[in-house]
Amino acid sequence: MKFVAVTSCPTGIAHTYMAAEALETTGKAGGHEVVVETQGSAGSTPLDPAVIAAADGVIFAADLEVKDRERFAGKPFVDVGVKKAVHDPSGVLDQAVAAVEAGPVAAPATAGTPAASGGPRPATKVDPNAGVGTRIRQWLMTGVSYMIPFVAAGGIMIALGFMVAQAAWGETGAVEVTQVPLQELISGFSITSGQDWAALLFQTGNAAFAFLVPVLSGFIAYGIADRPGLVPGFVGGSVSVLVGAGFLGGLVTGFVAGFLALWISRWKVPKGVRGVMPVVVIPLLSSLITGFLMFVVIGQPIANLMEGLTSWLNGLSGSNLVLMGALLGAMMGFDLGGPINKVAYTFAVTGLATEGLSAGAVQYQIMAAVMAAGMVAPLGMALATFVRKRLFTHAEQENGKAAVLLGLSFISEGAIPFAAADPWRVIVSSLVGSSVTGALTMAVGSDLRAPHGGVWVLPLISNPLGFLLAVAVGTVVTAGLVVLLKSLKPSPLVQAEQAADAAAAPVPA
Repeated sequence: MKFVAVTSCPTGIAHTYMAAEALETTGKAGGHEVVVETQGSAGSTPLDPAVIAAADGVIFAADLEVKDRERFAGKPFVDVGVKKAVHDPSGVLDQAVAAVEAGPVAAPATAGTPAASGGPRPATKVDPNAGVGTRIRQWLMTGVSYMIPFVAAGGIMIALGFMVAQAAWGETGAVEVTQVPLQELISGFSITSGQDWAALLFQTGNAAFAFLVPVLSGFIAYGIADRPGLVPGFVGGSVSVLVGAGFLGGLVTGFVAGFLALWISRWKVPKGVRGVMPVVVIPLLSSLITGFLMFVVIGQPIANLMEGLTSWLNGLSGSNLVLMGALLGAMMGFDLGGPINKVAYTFAVTGLATEGLSAGAVQYQIMAAVMAAGMVAPLGMALATFVRKRLFTHAEQENGKAAVLLGLSFISEGAIPFAAADPWRVIVSSLVGSSVTGALTMAVGSDLRAPHGGVWVLPLISNPLGFLLAVAVGTVVTAGLVVLLKSLKPSPLVQAEQAADAAAAPVPA
């Protein structure tokens, strides 16, 4: 059969492309032709209409609303999450074959497309029929997925600004760059001045970072109430920053604004008022109530809680820091880009936005530990495939080559193909190795102001040799443990593949 597919994930980085590769490879092995459109963070190249017309069925493996979904109207289709396609591509293809055999269907729902919504809009996918816990996670992930690019751009520019400042001013550069008057930068910028470039990078990064909480709050509210939630969500996030409630306040205002906007949008109003509801009434009332709650009722208690959390973090030292690093490392290695991994990562990146941090602050050490631990799983699996090839299938050996670059770039999802094929042994190995790396990174005192980048931001990491040592030790631990566990009980898939290879080998004369 011929299938077309669309893959997407909240961040549009790893799962989007891994799902596409899994569907294409599995389809080819099963005698099917699968052509995939990846709707990732870098945009997408739409499928040729002729390819869609020739397809027997459609596979939607997406955690976001599919763009221009009406193109596939009338085609039998299956709609699954992107992780399903990564972990069980053969099962997804079986569903697609069954859908084709069941016959033509009505046009799929087109929510989120320009035709249905009156124009392009941000994409999200929240299952209204899911349980409360699942929907809360989906709302949170909507906010986090839109927040991460602001954090990455802002954090890396700030870190580069400090690096250039130290070269331009010397040891006092990290302080000097924060005290350059904005007007002096605007009116007196010199393209040959390292100090001016440092100030420019720092101020631009700060401007990007300032969106962190409002974007988080705004898109949580958007996930709950659709477009009516955007205005009160952004307003609530901005107020949260003003009152010092930080990202905790942004989380609260996201939910408050979203449910307020959803409630108001469902009011039964006269026909003459309906036209002004989304333009005036909903944003006005929901923003006013959200602002009142944050300024007068809950803003200060949340700000006090944030201050207490910051003080507690800054008070950590010695063995307590090492234990925290081990815990965060274990979370990064447990589900490889899943909810627990994202909790640890979000905790680290939001800590970067804490005001008044000095060099060596615990929040920067947490970011370094989280990034180091997140690199370990794919690197460990890659090393294992290199040193003991016979314990892995041919496909896993190829995935090991790709996992090197993914691991070096801090994309934990590079280990997912291994975990999908052999969950408990891979996850146990990843958890232990990542935990070791998190603890070691804290012990050597590395810190990091950039929220992403892996080895490519190594110049921005303090004590880079210690950081690399921690990653290397965790990688070796992960590889050694997975090799040991697989040696004790070889995988049936590997045994079957080796038997097939032996049967196909030519008999000596």
